[in-house]
Amino acid sequence: MRQAIETMKSVFRQLSSHEADVPIRTPITLRQGVTLFMPAYLPQNEALGVKVASICSGNLSQGLPTVTALITLLDSQTGLPVAIMEGTYLTSLRTGAASGLATDLLARKDVHTLAVIGAGAQARTQIEAVNCVRNIQETHLYSRTRISTETLARELAHTCPKLTVVVAKSSSEAVKGADIVVAATNSSTPVFNGTDIMDGAHINAIGSFRPDMQEIDEYTVKRSIVIVDQCEAVLSEAGDIVIPLRKGIITEQHIQAELGEIVAGEKIGRKTANDVTLFKSVGNAAQDIGVAKLVLESAAANNLGAIVPL
Repeated sequence: MRQAIETMKSVFRQLSSHEADVPIRTPITLRQGVTLFMPAYLPQNEALGVKVASICSGNLSQGLPTVTALITLLDSQTGLPVAIMEGTYLTSLRTGAASGLATDLLARKDVHTLAVIGAGAQARTQIEAVNCVRNIQETHLYSRTRISTETLARELAHTCPKLTVVVAKSSSEAVKGADIVVAATNSSTPVFNGTDIMDGAHINAIGSFRPDMQEIDEYTVKRSIVIVDQCEAVLSEAGDIVIPLRKGIITEQHIQAELGEIVAGEKIGRKTANDVTLFKSVGNAAQDIGVAKLVLESAAANNLGAIVPL
């Protein structure tokens, strides 16, 4: 995770400086979900590739994962394919790494309490990433599925025995008093009440990825310093931002910066200890391809993987 967070610095700098070539992802609507086609080229990393990701809610009834992904890397000089890899875990890894970077840049240094709404695969890497950059002592968990929350709590008790883990009875109970809040769900409606967010908190909102999905309520968006992964993508895809824009509650100028501009020192995020900062991410192929290149280099150095003739 620490390597992935470090890689995200380069990825987001290239994204905001427009060095990276990342077309807006192409969605194909399915009967019970969507498949996303996400290409990217990062010249500084010499990383070229595409991720194909599917989110299908009907898979649960068949005992299949809801989210699946495949990443193909190409040689940036010849265009020849050099690797294919399972992309579902890498999606969670790069999403967690982006939130880890955002937390490091935007959250107060003296934070100790994390609240996580959602208990799926994304929640796990979000927790891992935040713990990489801040000294978290207490984590509050809440999701609509109690058994999933309790399973995650048991995992954390085993992997992080010094961490105090609280299974909250409601999202309100989870976020009250939390220094950092993560929203990692597939909800189409807000998952907590913004009045429960304390002054000085930092929020990572990574679940909603369509204009009709709204994990974060309008009150929270309006009161927050909003930082995004990529303006163009967020203004096209993020209901958390698109919906209050349509209602006239905020304007596009309410977005303070892209994360890459903060990394580069061109803009600042948090100004005071009492500011509420909100990192809104819809995910970007540059993140996938940057982390995939890191994995490929590690695999080559350690003689891992299989050679497949085409």
